[in-house]
Amino acid sequence: MPATPVPSFYLYGEPQRGVAEGFVHVESLDDRSRPSEWTIRPHVHRDLNHIILIAEGGGAMQAEAAQVRFDAPCLLLIPAGIVHGFDWHRESRGHVATIAEPYLRHLTSRDADLAPLFAQARAVPIPAEDREQAEALILAMARELGWAGPGQRAAVEAAWLSLMVLALRHASLATAPPRGSARQAVLVARLRERIEEHFRAREPVNSLARALGASPTALRQACARVAGSSPAQMLDDRALLEARRLLLYSEMSVAQIAYAVGFDDPAYFSRFFARHVGQPPTAFRRARVSAAP
Repeated sequence: MPATPVPSFYLYGEPQRGVAEGFVHVESLDDRSRPSEWTIRPHVHRDLNHIILIAEGGGAMQAEAAQVRFDAPCLLLIPAGIVHGFDWHRESRGHVATIAEPYLRHLTSRDADLAPLFAQARAVPIPAEDREQAEALILAMARELGWAGPGQRAAVEAAWLSLMVLALRHASLATAPPRGSARQAVLVARLRERIEEHFRAREPVNSLARALGASPTALRQACARVAGSSPAQMLDDRALLEARRLLLYSEMSVAQIAYAVGFDDPAYFSRFFARHVGQPPTAFRRARVSAAP
């Protein structure tokens, strides 16, 4: 497996290490951003998800190859495994809430409506009155995490769930979020794990279904209802994500990248990439490099 071409941290600037299953962390935006001159360079957290409240100020977020500009008040949602970085407006104010990936899956499995919330990195604008509610929820989490009183875990979970519901209700989606049962949401979460670990093998859908103990039809239905996609498309999307990362952050040749993401034929990989992205790998790399500041 090729090395990740961007830094992988526990929390930003801290060496990668194992994440406890129930890990939750809260800190102010100022704590890590001011020492780095309000710039957080592109990096990745393998097992941590963020909800970042921007209470004042704004800035720009790099999420994989996309640039997302945002202004306060808003919530930034950053899933585990997504390369991200920030340029904050100086003196921006807010809070960073972080949760372990297994813990987040446990919480979202209770309500299928929440499953798509962390499908991609995004900025969710919120009105001023909900900014106050979001800040109160995050500060309540911080207080609970600062002691070990009875009911602490339940209080933290309640605040996280309320924060996710607030984000969900303000998310500007082009279409209504897909729906599915809790069982289907769990199946799709397990599929995402399988793809993350084995996407380079390019497993057929029948093999994916068999590995997950489901029929191909049940797997396709779950993906359609929960993710609004198909298993094959989810597999292709993960390969394309890795290809984009390597094109942007490594000096590997297109042929080397093709082999690294599971393709035996570099020419076929180039056609596959162009069909999905709209331009061949070399043009994609050239355009992004020339656009870099």
